Amino acid sequence: MAGYTIKTDPENSSRAIGKEVDISPKKATEVCRTIRGMKVLRALDFLEKVENKEIPINYKRNLRGAAHKKGKGNAGGGFPVKVASEVSKVLLSAQANAEYKGLDPDEMYIKCATANKGRVTRGYMPRAHGRSSPFDHESVNIEIILESTEVE
Repeated sequence: MAGYTIKTDPENSSRAIGKEVDISPKKATEVCRTIRGMKVLRALDFLEKVENKEIPINYKRNLRGAAHKKGKGNAGGGFPVKVASEVSKVLLSAQANAEYKGLDPDEMYIKCATANKGRVTRGYMPRAHGRSSPFDHESVNIEIILESTEVE
């Protein structure tokens, strides 16, 4: 991943990247899609509730085997606790970058939240009779860009 996915005005935006995070790419995409467009404090509160298994994440794709969760309509979903924890760390980093620039993070919203596939670590799983099967371990690059809502 070279750089950021979108260009923003550095005067009223802040950004942060988490590289090669050890989480599921599919679940990370769903969490980023859910928090995109939220205010920073609301997104942090939402991610904390997902970590505590109070609010599920509605999955739009990869629904096979995803059970319905109470209070979220008829769509399948889940509680990606590890993903919510890692995304909140990157969001807190972007919030700290905004404070360092002199911006008010309470008045900022998440303009861009993406999860791209990171480096794949090759591995092997031992099998019966001295054989082995490939078992690849995927990582994720999380990118969050905050933008100020107030125009000066």
